[in-house]
Amino acid sequence: MNWRAVRAIYFFEMARAGRTLLQSIVSPVLSTSLYFVVFGSAIGGSINEIHGVSYGAFIVPGLVMLSLLTQSIANASFAIYFPRFTGTIFEVLSAPVSAMEAVIAYVGAAATKSIILGLIILATSALFTPLRIDHPALMLLFLVLTAATFSLFGFIIGIWADGFEKLQLIPLLIITPLTFLGGSFYSIDMLPPVWRTVSLFNPVFYLISGFRWSFFGQAEVNVGVSLAMTLVFLGVCVAIVGWMFRTGYRLKT
Repeated sequence: MNWRAVRAIYFFEMARAGRTLLQSIVSPVLSTSLYFVVFGSAIGGSINEIHGVSYGAFIVPGLVMLSLLTQSIANASFAIYFPRFTGTIFEVLSAPVSAMEAVIAYVGAAATKSIILGLIILATSALFTPLRIDHPALMLLFLVLTAATFSLFGFIIGIWADGFEKLQLIPLLIITPLTFLGGSFYSIDMLPPVWRTVSLFNPVFYLISGFRWSFFGQAEVNVGVSLAMTLVFLGVCVAIVGWMFRTGYRLKT
């Protein structure tokens, strides 16, 4: 393993985040604060508790997961697309750096930035509502696995996209709606039976449910199922990225 090359790419990507601090950190935190003002104050006034948890605290895992998913995809997709767009990706492909090392560096940097942002949002949430975390180790595990999984997914989008418009296509039209419909701001137990069944086919629902369980020790589905779904998605993303590098899909042309 060429750790020097991994560190070089990793720290280059982390330095880029420092140069775009307003976009990378400040903007998502302000957006999350607005969610608390709108949902926590307006809707929270009508809903006192869900499963014995105050509404303001109940939506915290959903808000963290919403930011984590979108930022992981955005960070990773832009990190690999921009070198393709400028042609500098050929420097990485021709260097003594394996596909695994390049993926570890790019995805690791994207996931690190997303985890830092998630923790900042979690700290910001504590300013708006009393918060408890019953299983902090499991919370960190879900945070890391989700960030790594969706950073890999964003890496795939960055290789697949042939224009800046396509970088936003899947996050805006698929991931964000699935997150909103995955129980970020409500419990699926509040839905009619038909829509409750439909929600079970939403993969993002399992991520939010498992993450919420780590906070309050209760969720709509078993935490083991949520963890298994996360690992399955991670495995699928790893397999796709491996195939892309093995075949040179949109990398060598």
